[in-house]
Amino acid sequence: QVQLVESGGGLVQPGGSLRLSCAASGISFSNYAMAWYRQAPGQQRELVATITSRGSTNYAESVKGRFTISRDNAWNTVYLQMNSLKPADTAVYYCRAQLAVRNYWGQGTQVTVSS
Repeated sequence: QVQLVESGGGLVQPGGSLRLSCAASGISFSNYAMAWYRQAPGQQRELVATITSRGSTNYAESVKGRFTISRDNAWNTVYLQMNSLKPADTAVYYCRAQLAVRNYWGQGTQVTVSS
């Protein structure tokens, strides 16, 4: 059974930092491209950052220079380091594992940026 479990969300003040984790099980993690998405209330889910199986990364323009995606294949975990957070970053954050036609999602973790 495939599971992706996100953690690390919470309430943070503007300008603060959070580190999200997504632990995967039931897949050959190192072969999968991983990604973080987010969905704010009333809005469509949007891509935040991706990392390939080889470690190449890509970011949405809105988070470039503030967010960093990384992976630890020994621990089957992908991370999203979020710095200089803004209220506009408030959303439920989801991780996704993708390999060819195989596509898995986590349940999401809430990030709220507010003073």
